[in-house]
Amino acid sequence: MATTVQARLDKETQAILDRLRRSGRTTSDIVREAIRLVDREYRNGAAGKMIGIGMFRSGVPDMGSNKKYLEGLGSNSGVGKRRKARAEGALKRRAS
Repeated sequence: MATTVQARLDKETQAILDRLRRSGRTTSDIVREAIRLVDREYRNGAAGKMIGIGMFRSGVPDMGSNKKYLEGLGSNSGVGKRRKARAEGALKRRAS
């Protein structure tokens, strides 16, 4: 059973894909191999090293797990904005 995958690529990733395709490989071959490589990384215990994990530093050690920072994020109520402002204030205090 075949599955179709659709993805939006940033400019850097598109350039990498273009370079790989110039070597004669199809987009499908490249995506299949990439999925296998990611799977192999997970099975080898490198899941914590995946792209984007730990990539950004907020300066607040519990920013991603403390409910006071996460409450209201994604809502239109403005609560998320207030939480963000509070977190930014914590960053400024830590920096001083």
